[in-house]
Amino acid sequence: MRYISTRGKAPALNFEDVLLTGLASDGGLYVPENLPHFTVEEIASWAGLPYHELAFRVMRPFVSGSIPDADFKRILAQTYATFAHPAVAPLRQLEGNEWVMELFHGPTLAFKDFALQLLGRLLDYVLAKRNERVVIIGATSGDTGSAAIEGCRRCENVDIFILHPHQRVSEVQRRQMTTIFGENIHNIAIEGNFDDCQEMVKASFADQGFLKGTRLVAVNSINWARIMAQIVYYFHAALQLGGPARSVAFSVPTGNFGDIFAGYLARNMGLPISQLVVATNRNDILHRFMSGNQYVKGTLHPTLSPSMDIMVSSNFERLLFDLHGRNGEAIAQLMASFKLGGGFSVEPDRWTEARTLFDSLAVDDEQTCQAIAEVFAATGEVLDPHTAIGVKAARECRRSLDTPMVVLGTAHPVKFPDAVEQAGVGKALALPAHLEDLFQRPERCTVLPNDLAAVQAFVAEHGNRGKPL
Repeated sequence: MRYISTRGKAPALNFEDVLLTGLASDGGLYVPENLPHFTVEEIASWAGLPYHELAFRVMRPFVSGSIPDADFKRILAQTYATFAHPAVAPLRQLEGNEWVMELFHGPTLAFKDFALQLLGRLLDYVLAKRNERVVIIGATSGDTGSAAIEGCRRCENVDIFILHPHQRVSEVQRRQMTTIFGENIHNIAIEGNFDDCQEMVKASFADQGFLKGTRLVAVNSINWARIMAQIVYYFHAALQLGGPARSVAFSVPTGNFGDIFAGYLARNMGLPISQLVVATNRNDILHRFMSGNQYVKGTLHPTLSPSMDIMVSSNFERLLFDLHGRNGEAIAQLMASFKLGGGFSVEPDRWTEARTLFDSLAVDDEQTCQAIAEVFAATGEVLDPHTAIGVKAARECRRSLDTPMVVLGTAHPVKFPDAVEQAGVGKALALPAHLEDLFQRPERCTVLPNDLAAVQAFVAEHGNRGKPL
């Protein structure tokens, strides 16, 4: 399997090199040169497989030529053995033909564990083979950071730096990052918003001259391995609900477009997906594109669903690449225009093509709390605010009541007590046993100004010398 950049100028790479590269040298994102495709019969034969075995069958083509089958099977078995539920991603029914796929049974109680528990093990495998040490730098709006640290904390050849917006993540999210100690772990609170953090990461990858004797590796969803791992649970859900003999629809809470792009890929790989609903909050750049062909940067607002407090959706470029016939030069021009002018529209036929599959809804905080309260009153289930937005969007946008609608349950509600309290569901949520002392643990974090030079100086000073736990 070879990977190419969405902007057309970077060299094609194999999986191992893509894993360690993250952002392409031309500023684009790597995507497979050719997407694997499975027949209906092949997908049907996977019914009943344990999650890690299904993951092997879905992901095997993406690592072909880089990781032997036996090694990849072992890595996957180890990855999903860390999840607390035997089904790994169980489905819970809310009403007649509506389901929540619970993606929060991993160590950090968020869907990011599906990819980042795997990513840490893949990095350990590849870096040990190469006898190489790297520096991870990532930005988080809440959940990626803790999942990345948990997934990579024991990696033998990694120093990890996670940037989060100062005082703009929930307390549980922050403590899940700042209470994990190790000489190779560095939490940085940036006096800005998530987009500022994300832009610093992109700028650092574009010019790595501030580092000497090592290289940067991405843990954000710009890293192809993140997207690859998320494709699997779309197959998992569909197989539970009668697929591939019937089509399935999905509603996906998303800010950076990575999780829903994985669903788009699953469909293009042969899974019958009839609809993908982009569910987002007040920071609605994706909704404005899907509903009106306006991809325009606006003011970023803090909300009760902080993991979607994003105004520049990095992975959206991967969809644009396909919508433009995989024309890298066209994407380079489009993204340069966006950087200069803060917005764009695409040709009407390209937008219409996107709308054949995608619908969208933006949900404000009041509506989010209302959705949490309504689901609790009807079922006794407490949803986190992101999942509640997914449910609201699913009910507003679904095209067919006969088609199963699966809402991606992206996080455990205990991570967002403010939203649950504001929803007035009247149910105290307890942290799982492995986190029950979280609020008593000491924290370690460095607050830095919203300044790229200051961040790069910190990384240069502390990187490539840590000792893993």
